[in-house]
Amino acid sequence: MKKIFITSLFVILLTGSFMFAQTAAIDSKAPNFTLKDSKGNTHSLSDFAGKTVVLEWINYDCPFVKKHYDGKNMQKLQKEYAEKGVIWLAICSSAPGKQGNFSIEEITKRSNAHGFAAAAYLIDEDGKVGKLYDAKTTPHMYVINPEGNLVYAGAIDSISSSDKADIDKAEKYVVNALNSVLAGEAVTTKTTKPYGCSVKY
Repeated sequence: MKKIFITSLFVILLTGSFMFAQTAAIDSKAPNFTLKDSKGNTHSLSDFAGKTVVLEWINYDCPFVKKHYDGKNMQKLQKEYAEKGVIWLAICSSAPGKQGNFSIEEITKRSNAHGFAAAAYLIDEDGKVGKLYDAKTTPHMYVINPEGNLVYAGAIDSISSSDKADIDKAEKYVVNALNSVLAGEAVTTKTTKPYGCSVKY
C-alpha cells in the first residue's frame, strides 16, 4: 500500500511539474495550443513553426482596445507585419456572458468594420489559453520568434491610456520586438507591464 501511495505521489508531482513547465515563460518555448477561429477553422500554434508569431488578447468593447482599433494602429501593424511574413493571431478569452464575448455574427460585423487584418480571431471561451499565457489585459501582447521561443510579453506600447492621440507619442514595444526578431537581433525589452481592461475570464 505504501509503495502504491509513493508511486501515485510521484506521478502527481511529475504531472504538476510538467504542467508548470508548459506555462509561458520568456526565452522558453511558447506552449502550444489549439483554438477555433471566428470562421470555424482550427489553428494550432505549432502550425506556424519557423514563423514569427504575435498573440494579441482582444476585447472589442474595451476602451484600450478601441484606442488601437479606432486609431487604426492595430490593423496597420497587422497588415504591415503580415507583409513581412509575421503570423498575427488575436485571441478572445472572454467567457460567455462577459464583456467581449460576442456571437460569430457580431465578431464578423465588428472585424469587418474595423478592417481587422490579423490571420485569425481565435475564440478561447474557457480561458485555458489565456491562463496558459497569463494574459491579464486587453490588449496583452506576445511575440514568439521563429525558433518558437517567447521573446516579448507585455504592453503594446509605453502610454497606458485609452486616448488614441497617445499612440504616436508612445514607445512602441511590440514594434521594437518584432523589428529585432526580423533583423535576427536579440530583443532588448522582453517584458513590460501590460495595460488595458482585465481579461474577462
